[in-house]
Amino acid sequence: MIIKDITNYIEELAPLNYAEDFDNVGLLVGSYNSKVSGILVTLDTLEDTVDEAISKNCNLILSFHPIIFGGLKKINGNSYVERVVLKAIKNDIAIYATHTALDNSKNGVSAKMCEVIGLQNTKILIPKKGIIKKLTTYVPLNRSELLRNALFNAGAGSIGNYENCSFNTIGDGTFKGNEDANPVIGKVGKLHTEKETKISVVFESKNEAAILKSLQENHPYEEVAYEIVTTENVHQHIGMGMIGELPKEMDEVAFLKHLKKTMKTDCVRHSAMINKKIKKVAVLGGSGSFAISNAKRAGADAYVSADFKYHEFFKAENSILLADIGHYESEQFTKNLLVDYLTKKISNFAVILSEKSTNPIYYI
Repeated sequence: MIIKDITNYIEELAPLNYAEDFDNVGLLVGSYNSKVSGILVTLDTLEDTVDEAISKNCNLILSFHPIIFGGLKKINGNSYVERVVLKAIKNDIAIYATHTALDNSKNGVSAKMCEVIGLQNTKILIPKKGIIKKLTTYVPLNRSELLRNALFNAGAGSIGNYENCSFNTIGDGTFKGNEDANPVIGKVGKLHTEKETKISVVFESKNEAAILKSLQENHPYEEVAYEIVTTENVHQHIGMGMIGELPKEMDEVAFLKHLKKTMKTDCVRHSAMINKKIKKVAVLGGSGSFAISNAKRAGADAYVSADFKYHEFFKAENSILLADIGHYESEQFTKNLLVDYLTKKISNFAVILSEKSTNPIYYI
């Protein structure tokens, strides 16, 4: 298999267009055409990680966090980032990162947190905007069903829990081809009026290339008229964080101890106790203080994330229990998620879980 084969599988789980605009995801080092000897899955890519990949004959590192985040103006080994990139290139090791593409996946980071904590009836906490687009095109009436079904097969017409969604209106289309035209209907130089169906379908942006290819292949006209717009619709299965319910409610202390045990953390920083039973819990892997208000609006009794600053704990306002379990700790099971997923996809291939902890924070 080549790297492109592997990344195709990864992007079924975490399409790159799910990533936030500020992020740097995808293949960061290496060539898509390189043959893969083995895959090492890790949370971060450090020099020790590259050494581990070398020792285990893995020439593809699948990392959650991107080692290259901002632009690199030089690569001479003066920082840990530059040293990692140099070592990887020198040893022909590719590095691929998923980061917020996996954060926004319904089966991604937050879903894994829910699984480990034991939450049920989960749903996305902050559905992502800008993912749903709409295609509108015009086709002769007698070809509308064929084209519509072709677009459905390419991934159009799906929104939330519904498929084969479209809106269709019938009207008169007019056109006149010049001397270089080769019209399927009508004659060169003469104005033609044709009964046409206006077809509108929504689709996930990740499917745009396949849908446009299907449109061109199945539309009868020499020149295909269409437009694509980004809608304000949110996708209920794509987005940051999740919210779910514990099988049985817990008191606050019991819940915090449960978090400490299941999430394998040495420290849980939390807001003031609110004398409230914990049943509904929101989670978000990594730095999640931006979603405190979302968790409150969703009616969560507790919100579990990381990297809360001093003043952000005041935002609890005696209505929610905020629990900061640590950045690494909130995301640590992500690499298990990726190994399990890839092992099912390519069961006869070496997918290795990194044995090294990359947590830069220690407790005494």
